[in-house]
Amino acid sequence: MMRCYWLAACAAILLISGCSSEKPGINTSQSLVMDSAVLSAGILTDEPTIGEVDGQQRATAWLFNQQEKPVTVHYRFYWYDDKGLELLPFERERAVVVPAHQRVQIFTQTGNLSASKVRLWLYL
Repeated sequence: MMRCYWLAACAAILLISGCSSEKPGINTSQSLVMDSAVLSAGILTDEPTIGEVDGQQRATAWLFNQQEKPVTVHYRFYWYDDKGLELLPFERERAVVVPAHQRVQIFTQTGNLSASKVRLWLYL
């Protein structure tokens, strides 16, 4: 008898968890991913901002080097639509040298009209 109650409770939990009102999608709320080595190297940044330039979406971020020596930072932007799906074409990985005690702007642009979110990954 106890086994029947346990099975019924499990079935109810599975049924309730499957009835979510949220739309399916990927969580893209984190727009900046920075490896710990980047911060240890003295690089600071803010989350990327999105704006429109010549009818295309443009994501921009500033990197600031706190150190006495230049630091090479590798980065990649990822574009997503409203549902959190990554958009084509995929951005290629790039690198930039941030001079000592200076800041450098990095950016990417996409003509994909579905683009509404961006994520920036920084690593050494």
